[in-house]
Amino acid sequence: MPPPPRRVALTLILGSQLMMTLDTSIITTALPKVQQQFDFSQGALSWVQNAYVLAFGGLLLLGARAGDLLGRRRVFVGGIALFTLASLAAGLAPTGPFLIAARAAQGVAASLAVPSTLALLVAGSRDAADRARLIALYSAVIGAGGSVGIVIGGVFTDLLSWRWGLLVNVPIGLVITALAPRFLADTARSKGSFDLGGALTSTLGMTALVYGFIQASEAGWGDVTTIVSLAAGVVLLIAFVLIERVVAQPITPLRLFANVERSGAYAGRLLIVGGNFAVFYFLSQYLQEVLGLSALQTGFAYVPVTGMFFAMVYVVRPLLARLGRPVLLVASLTIALIGTWWLSRVSAGSTYFPDVLLPLLVIGIGQGIAIILMTNGGVADVEPQDAGAASGLVNVAHQVGGSLGIAILTIVYADALPDGKVAAFHAAFTGSVYFFVAALALGIVVAIVTGFSSKTPVLVEAS
Repeated sequence: MPPPPRRVALTLILGSQLMMTLDTSIITTALPKVQQQFDFSQGALSWVQNAYVLAFGGLLLLGARAGDLLGRRRVFVGGIALFTLASLAAGLAPTGPFLIAARAAQGVAASLAVPSTLALLVAGSRDAADRARLIALYSAVIGAGGSVGIVIGGVFTDLLSWRWGLLVNVPIGLVITALAPRFLADTARSKGSFDLGGALTSTLGMTALVYGFIQASEAGWGDVTTIVSLAAGVVLLIAFVLIERVVAQPITPLRLFANVERSGAYAGRLLIVGGNFAVFYFLSQYLQEVLGLSALQTGFAYVPVTGMFFAMVYVVRPLLARLGRPVLLVASLTIALIGTWWLSRVSAGSTYFPDVLLPLLVIGIGQGIAIILMTNGGVADVEPQDAGAASGLVNVAHQVGGSLGIAILTIVYADALPDGKVAAFHAAFTGSVYFFVAALALGIVVAIVTGFSSKTPVLVEAS
């Protein structure tokens, strides 16, 4: 039997990854209209985003384990099918709570499908150099997916309805579900069991933390619900670590964190995505509510940064050969920090050009490179049996970082809101700067530990 056509397989994998990544932001442009239609508070509105992101990130590791045990193609197809149904439900949601529940169902489905995408991509590569090219393209899809979602969401919101930003997944999902069994090669199944205790404690722990932060933005830090939620989150996450230490087949082998480069990649990704998600989340509202742009104009306002994300695919390898990975990582994080700080200077009198566009382009350069490097750093040098868990952790850091970023900066926004919306947006953007400061500090530490002279290539050695 001849091997599946490579180009079709690559299209299916990257197309599905883009679809599920952009769904983290496709409703961002529509947030003002969604808030108006369902009468959401700012805290409740954040759950339209966080319900998807938390379910997605919290169950990713279990999804990765399911792919190992049941076959990655089978789990991938099942996840896409469920995602299609959940998208239909979200697009037709009659009430706010129904929309949030459907978004959570989308996240569960994405947690099943996404871990298999990277594993299938790596398994289908020809050699180390080919893996490097595929991983760079995959990273660009993830990095640009958020801004692509905002663009598409803006188009649908203005020309049709915000609902079509969700309903568009239905025909795409049906095509992928039909073609994947034919064109994607399956992977070998491993024997073992599911770590349900680890999956539940990690997911519920992160959900409790995020809920606590959002509750604090509305009721204050002294609120009983806030305190109980934050405490429960900490206890559950401690329980998660203890479970992973003793369970025979953990969803998160703690040995993955023994490597400084991998641990730094996971933590760094959580920080920069946390800052970037929050920027996009609040910037969409700033452009419409302060600068007076329509949803369509807001969507197209992100086109340049989307192009910059993809452009970085073609410059990473030559820059890496010249500078080495540690230096390039620190430089890219510095550029992203500068762009975010520049964007935080916006005010009521700002204009899209140059006050928004130029900082976004700078952010696109810095984050585009950093995301590629951190994707590779997160899965480099892992043993074959840990490939699924490592690739799952890459996506967990991405989704959990985004959710925490929005939750934390919603507090910052709410605290500054009595001084007016412009002051609140300024405070939220400034808060994003500190995420990038922390990411840069971490990058410098990792660079020192691994050695600034390192010439580690952008390669993924896991299979």
